[in-house]
Amino acid sequence: MNSVTSRTVRLAGTLAISFVPALAGMSAGARAERGVTSADYEACRAADETAFRTAIETVTVKALTEELKDIDYNAAVVIEWRRLGLDAVIDKRVDESVSEVRDSESWGGLIKSLGSQEKAQELATAVADKVYRSDAMKNAVESLAAAVGNEAGKRIELASQDAATPALKCLETFLGPRYGTAIAAAVTGDAGRDFGLDASKGAADVTPGAVLRQSGEGAAGAAIIVLRRQLGNMARRVGQRLAGSVLSRLVSVAAGGVGLVLVAKDIWELRHGVLPIIAEEMKSEDSKDKVRQELAKTIAEEIGNHVHDIGTKSAEGVVAVWQEFKRAHAKALDLAERDPAFKAFLDSVAPASFARLDEVLTLVIKDEGEAGVLKRAADGSLGNAVNKLPEPGMAIARETGSIATALGWAAIAGPRLDKVVELEIHKRSKPDDFSEAALERVLAMPDRLAATRVAGLSRPARDVLFDLDKDQIAALGRGLDTQDLEMLAGYLKGLTKEPRDRLLARIIAAPEAMRALGSERVQRAVLASADQEAAVDMMISGPGITWQGLIDEVEAVADGRVRPILFWERHPGVVIAGALLALLVLLWLKRLIAPARRPSPPAAPAPTV
Repeated sequence: MNSVTSRTVRLAGTLAISFVPALAGMSAGARAERGVTSADYEACRAADETAFRTAIETVTVKALTEELKDIDYNAAVVIEWRRLGLDAVIDKRVDESVSEVRDSESWGGLIKSLGSQEKAQELATAVADKVYRSDAMKNAVESLAAAVGNEAGKRIELASQDAATPALKCLETFLGPRYGTAIAAAVTGDAGRDFGLDASKGAADVTPGAVLRQSGEGAAGAAIIVLRRQLGNMARRVGQRLAGSVLSRLVSVAAGGVGLVLVAKDIWELRHGVLPIIAEEMKSEDSKDKVRQELAKTIAEEIGNHVHDIGTKSAEGVVAVWQEFKRAHAKALDLAERDPAFKAFLDSVAPASFARLDEVLTLVIKDEGEAGVLKRAADGSLGNAVNKLPEPGMAIARETGSIATALGWAAIAGPRLDKVVELEIHKRSKPDDFSEAALERVLAMPDRLAATRVAGLSRPARDVLFDLDKDQIAALGRGLDTQDLEMLAGYLKGLTKEPRDRLLARIIAAPEAMRALGSERVQRAVLASADQEAAVDMMISGPGITWQGLIDEVEAVADGRVRPILFWERHPGVVIAGALLALLVLLWLKRLIAPARRPSPPAAPAPTV
């Protein structure tokens, strides 16, 4: 095996491990943290966000630099050089360039180059310029740079994941002492999933507000997303970006190399001057190695500079996520900073529940004030509302504007809270109006209309109706609205058994009969009548009037068994007509009995003087 072949095999082996993280026995986070000092982490305790931005940028850049420092760009360039066949490309292009320069020079100029280093340098520069600025060489260099950039991009992707450990540690160091571990966890949560995104696509849709939705896009991911976007673009465009600077330096390297060997070469073919020497030198392994080294150096410098950009963008991303989180959770963070007890409470809140916490705080502050928040945080009810109250309970809280009401319904209804919301019972009643058994009876009613009407009753009225069987309750609930049911319950509670049963049967059969009983004045009169049965019969009898019925009712009123007001309520027209008739009779009698008055005689005239 010759020296070139053995060297290539050795470099191929080097490249095989050149993009594998060093110190494989160490954890990813531990490797990344090797370049980060305790002083760097201490700087993360910055008093303001400007200093924090600087601190996290420093930590991220150091971590990435540590992860990428063992990449062997020279080996990577060698392998891509061989894969793309750049030796043949250069050799062919050198021959073509030498021929072009020879054809453009006079014999005198070519011969002069044998004795003039300045002329020889001029010819070497001309050949090198034609070789390395040719389209074939530009395309080859761009392909090589892009290939190496893509491989480096994969390594940077891994390095960015490893850099998450010190970046998140810095973020937690900044947040933890101020707001507690829950806030730090909420902002840095789901980082692993974020760091697993595909960098090669170069376009990730991540916004700082994503952390508030708790949808898996945590702060660390949002911070390093910028890194990936930049990296993905760099991997696709690195050839174009590097070509200009690389080629300008390659021309001078190649030309300089030729100039150094002029004195060491035998002169031949005088008619071609030094062009054969230039061609041989530019095709030599040493000259090509200089080109490879220049490529590796330029790519390493570009990626090294990009790492700093990544650190800057990462810091901007982390701070942006934190600022968005702070705006969304302003009240909770403000209370945590001012009240140690509330800060301790926040540590019991799961990161996924912070959106719920904001809503609960808004409702409690509006209903009970800030003092109510602190009181509920101390007695545990705030934690129940945030961590345990099911979504139907939050629907009740939003519609009633009261967390206390929502918690009350949750305590009474238990697993059937959704049924309370479905029937809109919370809009008609308060949880204190129900016992668990009473609510269960309402929820078990098969008729939705009846259930909602019964639910709207006061607790005493509902208890009266619950003494009836379920079919009677259902029939009444369908036929009467809540106001009539409330009034009916008052009758059923105050009547004796016989009139009670008669009234109930009549209302179930003809709900419209309740209209005659619908005022409190009538209710008081019926219940106060000596003969409740007669009073009930008077009020629930049909609209038709018979003379016998009218006489019986008049007798009941005259005997004092039924209150007179009921007769008025039952027969207002009859009462008015009777009153008018009595008035006419009285006037007629008066006219018969009282004598007619004669006119008085005229007065005598006064005597004159």
